[in-house]
Amino acid sequence: MVMVVLHFVKREYETLFVHKFSLATMPVRNIFKNSAHYWALSGLNIAYWIYGPNSPTAKSSPTIDIMNIIGFVLFLFAEVSNFKTHVTLSNLRTPGGTERGIPRGYGFDWVTCPNYFFEILAWIGVLLVTKSLGTAVFLIFSFAQMYQWAWKKERALRTEFPDKYKKKKTVLIPFVAI
Repeated sequence: MVMVVLHFVKREYETLFVHKFSLATMPVRNIFKNSAHYWALSGLNIAYWIYGPNSPTAKSSPTIDIMNIIGFVLFLFAEVSNFKTHVTLSNLRTPGGTERGIPRGYGFDWVTCPNYFFEILAWIGVLLVTKSLGTAVFLIFSFAQMYQWAWKKERALRTEFPDKYKKKKTVLIPFVAI
């Protein structure tokens, strides 16, 4: 539960203090889609299977094993890396500006959207710790959505910067063309 809460607290911090959005609003349909994703797939689904009072894991004693340690370390690495990529993206814009730039550096030379890649790694870390089908379902839906966003970002960068943007071989997972 702590890992899930830390992830979303970090996201709220980034939304308030790091991100520089180009639009002041979001389409209404996205509010419902995002709410269903986070409230149903994360809030209810993960909560029920992992830390709900009647969850299967609540009935067993917590254990610290190598998989939990690997999962937690992967989670921490991925969350810090995700934050670092969000800062890189934020620094592409001036305060109050809507200009776009080509992100470079940490992860951006491997894939179009390392911020999504690192978020996926963070959820894999949570999965390794929870060993829960609920987390796996959330991860699959999250991966599918972020993959679509990454392809849109790749196309947008190639369109906006046809002479400057170097097309990536992969948009989401380094060295894996899917």
